[in-house]
Parts: sequence; C-alpha cells; structure tokens
Amino acid sequence: MEVDGAAAQCDAVLAELTATVIGERSFFETVLTGVVADGHVLLEDVPGTGKTLTARSLATTLGLEFNRIQFTPDLLPSDITGTHIYNEQAGEFEFSEGPVFANVVLADEINRAPPKTQAALLEAMEEGQVSVDGETRSLPEPFFVIATQNPVEQEGTFRLPEAQVDRFTVKSSMGYPDRDGELELIDRRADRDTQAPSASSVTEREAVLAMQAVPETVEVHDSVREYVVDLGRATRQDSRVEVGVSPRGVQLLFEAARARAVLEGRSFVAPDDVRAVVYPVMTHRLVLTGEAQVRDIDKRDVVTDVLDRVPVPAMDDL
Repeated sequence: MEVDGAAAQCDAVLAELTATVIGERSFFETVLTGVVADGHVLLEDVPGTGKTLTARSLATTLGLEFNRIQFTPDLLPSDITGTHIYNEQAGEFEFSEGPVFANVVLADEINRAPPKTQAALLEAMEEGQVSVDGETRSLPEPFFVIATQNPVEQEGTFRLPEAQVDRFTVKSSMGYPDRDGELELIDRRADRDTQAPSASSVTEREAVLAMQAVPETVEVHDSVREYVVDLGRATRQDSRVEVGVSPRGVQLLFEAARARAVLEGRSFVAPDDVRAVVYPVMTHRLVLTGEAQVRDIDKRDVVTDVLDRVPVPAMDDL
C-alpha cells in the first residue's frame, strides 16, 4: 500500500467515525494515529462521554475482531489472559483463551482494577503475546489496546503504574460535546423508533496491516530526527520534571510523527507532524516533582515550554 492509499483509507475511517460518534475530528485523528503507528491508546475522561462507543466503533470500522474487558477491583490476571481448564472427556487440560485474544481489546475503566491485574496487559502490549502456565501464546495481528480510565480523582480508582503508562503511544480525552452535539444526542434518544447511527466496516484486517506498514516508507530527515530527540531530552532537563520522556517515549514520538504524515498523505515527516502529536505522546509520560505538584503545575504547560525552547527545523533544510 502506498501513502496515498493509506491516507484515503484513513479518511474513510475518520468519516465513518465522525458520522457515528459525536466528537471532534482532531480527537479521532489522534486515536487513529496511534493505530497506524501500531501502538496503544489511552483515553481518560469522566464517565458518559463516549469512550467505549469510540473503541467499539473503531473496531467495527476497521473490520477487526473486538473484545471488551470491564476492569473491576476483583478482576484477576487469568480473567484477561485465559487459563487451562480440565476436559473430562479428553482427560487433559485445555487452554481457554481470555478476552485479550482479539485484534482490538477495550480495557474499559482500566484504573478500577488493582495494579497486579493492570500489569497482566504489559506483556501483551509490549510483545504481542501472553505467557500462561509456562506457555507463550501469540496474539492475533494486528493487536492493539484501547484503554479507558476515569480521572484519578474519581472514587474507587488506582493510578496506573508508570511502566504501563509508558506503553501507550498516545493519550487523549474526548471532552464534553458542544451544545449542538448534545442536542443531537437528545434527538437520537428522543426518537426510539429510529435506530441511532452505527459504524460500518470500511476496510478489513489485511488492509489495516498494510496501512500500519506504510509509515516505514515515510522519509524522516536528519534534522527532524534530531528535533524529536531534542524534545524528549528537553523534558528531562526541566526543573519541574522528576521523570522526563523515556527513550521509549522518544521512539514512540518518532513513530507517531510518521503515522501522522501518513494521515496527511505525505511521504515525509514535517515538523508540524511532530508538533501535532507531541502533546498526546509526551504529556502522560511526565512525572512532576513534588514542588511542581504542590504548585499545581500543568504537564501540558511543561510540554508547551519545551516546544518553545527547542528550535524547529526549517522546511528549507528538509
């Protein structure tokens, strides 16, 4: 698949999503960027904003197998990965796959489960496989996790471990719809005889795999590569930051920038592609100092300051 073909596929997916789920196109672009970059997506928002509907609609639009895992305080790791069950007729144990064996896995309200259960996804997200009772089993391709979480201020939530947060390529938030959007929601609910819009498949599994391979063909000039690295390193030098963007985070910023170029239909990465994904890629990776937290410093402000400090490569150099 060429860049133009991948961009056309992305446009079709975005058109279907915006027709089904009420939200800003920029939000759906961020989610799709994570998918094209062959990464995972974390959505944080208050309940009732459409996070689950977004994940389900995206899987349908892409023509992929979908499973939803509702995270609860009593959820066990085996409830995610699967377990061996004794078959009396065969006289042996057989492996029963857990819900993680799907192309798109929705980890719904992931921060309502304790850290041990959250960690059950780590191997799946990083290696595309799970290990159960000493046996390693590959997950289907493509495989990506869309995790939703409520803000940590909500009652009954657990903060995600930093190691797991770092596995998500992008983190975004839907936010509340505008006034017209909420009116449309009311209209859909008022007429119960008319079925609400539902997503339709506009592509298929093989096309998604081909689309995820396209960023590998996108050219990234040395000056843009240096720009990506310098942005990540600048977060570690900020006095308000205790833990800056990790080397993994820098690599994922690079991958997301290439994916964003594909969405824009370009065969090269421009500085604007990096700046378009820098907030959803970098913000959730920052750990602020205790003093910065007391002063209620916003992580996005730190990223903004980093963008202001690091020189942007000139397009003439590309």
